[in-house]
Amino acid sequence: MPREMAKRHGTIAAAMKRILQAPNLALATLWADQLAAAGIATSVQRAYASGAAGEVPPDQCLPEVWVSDDGQLETARRLLDEWQHLPHRHWACPHCHEIVEGPFEQCWNCGAPMPPSQAA
Repeated sequence: MPREMAKRHGTIAAAMKRILQAPNLALATLWADQLAAAGIATSVQRAYASGAAGEVPPDQCLPEVWVSDDGQLETARRLLDEWQHLPHRHWACPHCHEIVEGPFEQCWNCGAPMPPSQAA
């Protein structure tokens, strides 16, 4: 319902806002699902527009993640920024001595948790 129409009917409608354009459908869906798990209602738009590439400009065919309530836009952008810039760590597992790199908080080899001294 358009915002003007909602005002006339005495309801409050939040406007949808685009958060970002994703490079592919897999990432758009992943990010939308992560935001939904954080309590932010989202939708993926242009999910299947890639088939139109060539007929329309390629940048118009990329999937987009939209937030349903524009009041949650900044929170959603902040969360996505955190998820896209995870810390890069390099630590040795205290149990199996495997070297673990990246944002992982658990040893990929034995499943032991990262030592608290490495978490910061």
